[in-house]
Amino acid sequence: MDGNTTAFELAFLVLYATLLVFLSVYGGHRYYLAWLYKRHKKNPWVPKARYEELPIVTIQLPMYNEMYVAERLIEATCGIRYPREKLEIQVLDDSTDKTVEIASAAVAAWRAKGFDIHYIHRSDRTGFKAGALAKGLETAKGEFVGVFDADFVPQPDFLERTVDFFTDPRIGMVQVRWDHLNRDYNLLTRAQAVMLDGHFIIEHTARNRSGRFFNFNGTAGVWRRTTIDEAGGWQHDTLTEDLDLSYRAQIAGWQFVFLPDVLAPAEVPVEMNSFKSQQHRWAKGSIQTARKLLGLIWRSKLPLGVKAESFFHLTNNLAYLLMVVLCAILPASIAIRHKLQVPALMWLDLPAFLLSTVSIGYFYYVCQREAGVSRRNAVKYLPVVLSVGIGMCINNTRAVIEALVGYQTGFTRTPKYGVTQAGDATWKQHTRYHLKRDWTPLVELGLGIYFTYAVYASIEYGAWTAFPFMLMFQFGFMYMSMMSLWQTRRRTAQSL
Repeated sequence: MDGNTTAFELAFLVLYATLLVFLSVYGGHRYYLAWLYKRHKKNPWVPKARYEELPIVTIQLPMYNEMYVAERLIEATCGIRYPREKLEIQVLDDSTDKTVEIASAAVAAWRAKGFDIHYIHRSDRTGFKAGALAKGLETAKGEFVGVFDADFVPQPDFLERTVDFFTDPRIGMVQVRWDHLNRDYNLLTRAQAVMLDGHFIIEHTARNRSGRFFNFNGTAGVWRRTTIDEAGGWQHDTLTEDLDLSYRAQIAGWQFVFLPDVLAPAEVPVEMNSFKSQQHRWAKGSIQTARKLLGLIWRSKLPLGVKAESFFHLTNNLAYLLMVVLCAILPASIAIRHKLQVPALMWLDLPAFLLSTVSIGYFYYVCQREAGVSRRNAVKYLPVVLSVGIGMCINNTRAVIEALVGYQTGFTRTPKYGVTQAGDATWKQHTRYHLKRDWTPLVELGLGIYFTYAVYASIEYGAWTAFPFMLMFQFGFMYMSMMSLWQTRRRTAQSL
């Protein structure tokens, strides 16, 4: 280093290195989950016994303004193979639009066919989805309670493949894996499908079969009614009531089962703003749950491995906050390292690249191979998946900060349009469920332009280990911002 190096420049590099270390820890955790998965994937759950007399099951269908998918959900739920006298269906509708007429008419039609199906409408949305589920439990007949969100299509064998696990009195919840009705609709849905596959195939399987905690995902699962009650019931002080209840139940000693081979098809968001809204809710809710329960978890007598994995699970979205700071200083760090003329410093990014970006890429590659995808196709969309993950950091950092400072917001639903086939553009004409525009796409656009310069600077200064980061940051921010701005402009024009 030369004599012109300032204390500020040194402090700047220390901050940069510190951020890389923390991000590498969270990235390296993906390697750990992949290892844990491979170690335990051949230890599947099997029912302890079979019911001689099937129990009564209530299936709850919470919805809010779901006029495009309500009938599909109700029809599919009535198609579940189970004795009619043992199956109750509750349509929990908080809607304020035509969904009320559509859903109530569908319920009446199926009730006339002999199904025990009920329409429950709330004009007061207190508690949002958690409040609707709790309201339904007040009159539910079932010893066990299944839940399906409006974008799902329950399969006929859903209860046949789940209910017998409850013959073990220790089992409190059974979750099945999400499948994707519109996986191949566009680039965004493909990226989401890979990300969700990683969450279910690798994360859920690894945690569940190794004895760690995992969570009910709000839908496509069955609860023991007693478990919900003993864990404190549905609460709405977080935006992820499913994650919150899951942890409270497991802390209380209940065991959960994840069935990766049982699929529940669902529709993933086809437009960027809906996807970002969904991710914002999930990120904010996870940090709210961490604030609520991590202290209780660490003070408990749970095994250290369970506590540590719970920490990484609940705080994983903090990495977005670190990434935003990294975004702001990454290009400047390259210029400072070039000025210092210490060749080794230009390789500072390599360990972080291997422990963060490469680890995440490996994580998603493993999940796609486990899902039966060819090697070529498993690699094909990894750059897009990684870039989308990076591009989400502004949206999700906003969610994390709101959760950390205790800023309360309502439950924002993710619009569903009944889109399943590639090329189906009918959702573009659906203007009823527009989301409000906000400022994040403009910040993402600014960062995209900023990283366009950074790509050039990394080449100019010979910072080749940082070059892949720069490209992914540039594409991620540009893709996020341009899709958000384009779709918002298009929908605004249609509404005029």
